[in-house]
Amino acid sequence: MMERLHPLTLSFRDPEAECAFAEHSLARMRLQGRAAILVGTFVYLFYGVLDPWLVPPEYQATVWTIRLAILSVPAAVFLLTFHPAFARFNHLPLALTGLAAAYGLIAVLWFLPLDSISYFYPGLVLSTFYTYNFIGTRFIYALVVDIVVILTYGVVFGYLREFPPHVLFSHCFFILSANLIGGGAGYLAEYQRRQLFVRETELDLERKHHLERSLHDRLTGLPNRELLEDRIAQLLARGRRDSGCHAGLYIDLDGFKAINDTLGHDQGDAVLCDVARRLVGTVRLTDTVSRLGGDEFFVLAHDVDTRDGAAHLAEKLLTCVEQPLVGLPVASSLSASIGICIFHGGDKGCDDPQEIIRHADRAMYRAKLGGKNRYAFAAI
Repeated sequence: MMERLHPLTLSFRDPEAECAFAEHSLARMRLQGRAAILVGTFVYLFYGVLDPWLVPPEYQATVWTIRLAILSVPAAVFLLTFHPAFARFNHLPLALTGLAAAYGLIAVLWFLPLDSISYFYPGLVLSTFYTYNFIGTRFIYALVVDIVVILTYGVVFGYLREFPPHVLFSHCFFILSANLIGGGAGYLAEYQRRQLFVRETELDLERKHHLERSLHDRLTGLPNRELLEDRIAQLLARGRRDSGCHAGLYIDLDGFKAINDTLGHDQGDAVLCDVARRLVGTVRLTDTVSRLGGDEFFVLAHDVDTRDGAAHLAEKLLTCVEQPLVGLPVASSLSASIGICIFHGGDKGCDDPQEIIRHADRAMYRAKLGGKNRYAFAAI
């Protein structure tokens, strides 16, 4: 798994996989981001309870101004989560929410006396965990934010306010410890989410692959009888609403057994694949060409307006089948016998997919008895 991910950023090396994961994670990020902003805003405002005891009276109004100004950032990000643009811009705004919270606390600490700072300082440790583990941004964004925060803290209180070295060191030690713990937890959580996404994607593709194989002929790749019956059922259901007229054409190859017996099964399989390609190329994209087994095929033609339209399609199919077979002796030739069943959604005796196939099958045998290389209509 790790070879698929960058070891630091945890980005997928495949851009398409990264885009798919981003789309997959979007709903979670929206909900998590909103919840984190609401909870974080409450905690941020609740800090004001400490002001009467710890903030000098002359700075209390300034501290509240800083708090409210900082809260404009999460408020803007909260509104962004409801906008379509959040689909493109999400991790950076969420990370900026954590950065704004930390910078707001640093600004408040600037106005506090040294003996009061120890009561407000734990808020910076909380903001570290908040950015890594709660706001919903990616690990790499949270890492950059918290590195910026600790550097800012060191510059502001190490050089500008000149905290005593032991105080500054203890504060930085706990911020770094919070980064190690919170960052490690955030890294592992994102890594596991991406692992789970890859596994779910692989399982989904495997399920689709097995479903595709179960509904398609393994030799030609055409829909099999099960899928054909499902598509006929869909047409029948649609026909009950709009009185559409459709046609099923049962195709049996004349002369295939001689080719198969003379030239071998491998050559016979190649002929079946060639015929399958010809049939698909002859019908419309909306029609279905299915292989029922052996040398029998079925064409499901949508919206056939008239009996003549079905006959015209049958003639085209006969022509495509009898074309010379590439790579085979001239004496090796094919033709087809076709049985046609025209049906509507409300036809009695013709309202079941299996009945439609059977009617077309009987008509195909009448075409064979009539001399082969021809078509016949089902008598319903």
